Amino acid sequence: MPLPLDGTEALRLLAGVPLGRVVFTRQALPAIRPVNHIVDEGDIVIRTHADAALAAHTRQADPGAVVAYEADAIDPVAHLGWSVVVTGYASLITEPRELARYERLLRPWADHAMDRAVRIRPGLITGFRLTG
Repeated sequence: MPLPLDGTEALRLLAGVPLGRVVFTRQALPAIRPVNHIVDEGDIVIRTHADAALAAHTRQADPGAVVAYEADAIDPVAHLGWSVVVTGYASLITEPRELARYERLLRPWADHAMDRAVRIRPGLITGFRLTG
């Protein structure tokens, strides 16, 4: 039976896994990309590159582009685990010191240069825990 998670617990669980999925709009359709992340002071930070669709999407919106971020840890055999979805505003991080800090803290898994960072400020945090 799924049990709802509060926002604090949901962000704690999200901070404990390295990989999630960012969902954004591309050409009026949903686009989903697997990315690694960190949770920093309640925000989700991911790295990307200048030519990425997500970077273009976040440049076009003020105060940020509406996105969703999902991560989970589910055992399909035991039927245990959790899922968290954060909906919020994504914006490019442009301050040089802050960008350099995230370059040190967050190593992308992709095998090409990731010269941009995106901050997702949560507006709505939902999640559930599967208890078997």
